Amino acid sequence: MAQEIILASGSPHRRALLRNVGLEFSVEKPDIDERAVEAALAGSGATPEDVAVVLAEAKAVAVSERHPDALVIGSDQTLSLGDEFLHKVADMEAARRQLLRLSGRMHQLSSAVVLAGQGEAIWRHTSVAHMTMRKLDPADIGRYLSDVGDAALGSVGCYQIEGRGIRLFEKIEGDFFTIVGLPLLPLLAALRDKGAIDG
Repeated sequence: MAQEIILASGSPHRRALLRNVGLEFSVEKPDIDERAVEAALAGSGATPEDVAVVLAEAKAVAVSERHPDALVIGSDQTLSLGDEFLHKVADMEAARRQLLRLSGRMHQLSSAVVLAGQGEAIWRHTSVAHMTMRKLDPADIGRYLSDVGDAALGSVGCYQIEGRGIRLFEKIEGDFFTIVGLPLLPLLAALRDKGAIDG
């Protein structure tokens, strides 16, 4: 009997990515306070990649402790603008301000994925994308937010690269799966290596 696979995430985007590749899995959202985990790392010299992998591991291990015989996938993504971490916004006015801050600048997306079993992490991977947004004026941002509506609130950068969000950028360095928050190719390789999937 194949080992049960659980995705420790509430993200509809991650669920869709895994379903699209034919992976059989269940979903259990971890009960962790991500901001508290980040706060514990403040002043430690942790890089954006470090923070992403610590968050992903916390999610995977939390669910693995409840399902020790399953293989649990935890994933997280950080967005850093210089030395500052940005987070999801609560409303459209905050989205407008976030996009104004990102306008004309390069930000970094660090995406981590962790596999856990028996209540501990057994594999980790982090990848990085560098995203350079074109210079946007307030009218550009207003039109974009009007077009995408509340979808802007679903990601920390207020964009989905697979949709209209791509129009905000002048340069992208990094792969699609890193940008959407789940480094899929390394994850599939790890699942094959663990004997959890065929081919």
